[in-house]
Amino acid sequence: MPSFTVVTTAQRYEAIVETGALARLSEFLPSPAAKVFVVTTEDVWQLHGSTVASALSGRSWHRLLFPGGEARKRLSSVEALAEEMVSLGGDRSSIVVAFGGGIVNDLGGFLAAIFMRGVPVVQVPTTLLAQVDAAVGGKTGANLTSGKNLVGAFHQPLVVLTDPSVLHTLPEREYRAGLFEVIKHGIIASEPLFRLMQLERPSVLARDPAAMQQMIAESVRIKSEVVSADEKEGGLRRILNFGHTVGHAFEAETSYTRFLHGEAVGLGMKAAAHLSRLTGRLDAPTCQDILDVVDAYGPFPTLDGIQTENLFARLVNDKKSILGRVHFVLATRIGATEVAAGLAPELIREAIASTLR
Repeated sequence: MPSFTVVTTAQRYEAIVETGALARLSEFLPSPAAKVFVVTTEDVWQLHGSTVASALSGRSWHRLLFPGGEARKRLSSVEALAEEMVSLGGDRSSIVVAFGGGIVNDLGGFLAAIFMRGVPVVQVPTTLLAQVDAAVGGKTGANLTSGKNLVGAFHQPLVVLTDPSVLHTLPEREYRAGLFEVIKHGIIASEPLFRLMQLERPSVLARDPAAMQQMIAESVRIKSEVVSADEKEGGLRRILNFGHTVGHAFEAETSYTRFLHGEAVGLGMKAAAHLSRLTGRLDAPTCQDILDVVDAYGPFPTLDGIQTENLFARLVNDKKSILGRVHFVLATRIGATEVAAGLAPELIREAIASTLR
């Protein structure tokens, strides 16, 4: 059972990757008397709710349904869930279980961070993207019209339970979207992981259990180590944002309705690769390797109607901008990156335009 320890100033916890972990959920919940609130979506509950219900038998628990989707990842949804918790007797001893994809992990974590000024949360990710990224690290949040995750809090979980077996019910598009985050981890910190994604594409796409276990465990290891070294994105943790700056612009420009988050990150990684090459940090063959691997796990939704200037304008509103300066994570080789700011606008525009071609 691969288990990776995350150590932060707030707490120390385990990120567990284990087939069958979902059925053991109750073992990781403290205080048997505490009321448990499972935040989930209808589709996830229909597929895996019986396992959770069985795991929580004998405990006091309630299911809280979130409608799902980036467009509903808003403060109004958090307020509605909090009101429901109050009506069901939630108090400071309550525990939130965020049981779903990345949106549920973000929103459920945020709910736990602010309910009664903070209650514990257990992250139980059910999509590949959430398992390799969103569930680990304590980032929570909701969207504003202006951009993604512009309100939120750092709220570390009690534990992260990742069960790869739930991915067999994941729709193909959702699975592929998560693979872009795996590719990202390879680019920023693990050439072996990148080469796995490059050379073992048939096994990865076929959801071969061994391939899934390897890529999930390696991704969780990387994220656990980065978060332990830099909990609140003061330095090293920024590398996890490779592809996210332009990716968030793609999402906001299309009102969070055209791209899944992983797809937007994939496009953002292409822009970051182009920008890495244009600024002289990355050689052309390695840039092409990144572009080819990203494209190999497509297809992407249509880019029709998306303009370079509109994406460029959205960059300054990204939450990663500091004092009006847009910061980019750029690759220097496979497995290494650096953060850059103050880049020439014409190079940024060219990188975006190359991605849209």
